Amino acid sequence: ISIPDFPNQASLVYPPLSQKFTEGLKDYYSRQTKLRILARDGDLNLEGEIVGYDLTPMATESDGYASETKLTVTINVRFTNNAVPEENFEERFSAYRTFKSTSMLDDVQDALIDEITKEIADIIFNKTVANW
Repeated sequence: ISIPDFPNQASLVYPPLSQKFTEGLKDYYSRQTKLRILARDGDLNLEGEIVGYDLTPMATESDGYASETKLTVTINVRFTNNAVPEENFEERFSAYRTFKSTSMLDDVQDALIDEITKEIADIIFNKTVANW
């Protein structure tokens, strides 16, 4: 399987996200399958880009301020199966986590990104190779 870097094209950019997501996805496939990770020209190809990194105020308190904020990451994925072209697709996947608005994003961002990356990798894995 080839998994090139997923560039970050979101309007709000968290610089380490591209590398964290790409490496997390590669790690997920290498731990869950016997597939070799190639730089390019694999029998299977996963490519795409990070298209969303959004913060949304959620529950509000009596004073009108948000008590929670939702961080959502959206990934556009193109999957190519050179052996079975009927399985090819392009689809967007997203996941989110909420955090207390009293926390600074910088303080919780890395942990939230780790959780979100694992969830999206799991969804992509299930959509691509879990039916083996």
